[in-house]
Amino acid sequence: MIRFDNISKRYPGGFDALSRVSFHLPRGQLAYLTGHSGAGKSTLLKLIALIERPTRGQIFLDGVNLTNIRNRRIPQIRRHIGIIFQNHHLLYDRRVFDNVAMPLVIQGYRHREINKRVRAALDQVGLLNKEKANPITLSGGEQQRVGIARAIVHKPTLLLADEPTGNLDPDLSREIMALFARFNMFGTTVLIASHDLDLIRQTGFPSISLNKGTIEHNDLLTLDPLARAV
Repeated sequence: MIRFDNISKRYPGGFDALSRVSFHLPRGQLAYLTGHSGAGKSTLLKLIALIERPTRGQIFLDGVNLTNIRNRRIPQIRRHIGIIFQNHHLLYDRRVFDNVAMPLVIQGYRHREINKRVRAALDQVGLLNKEKANPITLSGGEQQRVGIARAIVHKPTLLLADEPTGNLDPDLSREIMALFARFNMFGTTVLIASHDLDLIRQTGFPSISLNKGTIEHNDLLTLDPLARAV
């Protein structure tokens, strides 16, 4: 599903966010990215989502070489990706329903299909009764669930989450991680950046640990023979 082949990312000014990173995340797998603040977790996710481009190396997503993708094809690639941010990025002047519907509106879905998909997504995250609410009236955990519903409403094959529980208490964090596990059970590939090592250990899923932009430990090597060849 995702393959990094000797990826490096240097930002203007000479800062190396990633250096010679290689790994393979198989389709249908859930895995975590761990590491200290500034280890390169967010940069790695941005490279997959084509928000950033690598300085060296190649990235493959479902067999497509993202390194050579032209800018005009980026929206097409992103239709298969759901992205969840720590700080939600919700529109507070619009209802919960409208926030979740945004990706479908952009992609030109018909009104009836939008209604169906938005309500299904809200139901999955337990917020169907909040569709008419303003996001500012919701708790932090509920706002994060709105962000998750928005990320899954177009039924992506890949779900990326950047510190999705960073602002939540332990109980809410476990609930959010359980949601990701449920999506994974239905076939969605999930990659989650998190520094919460205790929570990650409780879930039992594999992880890739980054340290100063390099891979320090990679559990995926024990799961997939192809990963050993990366």
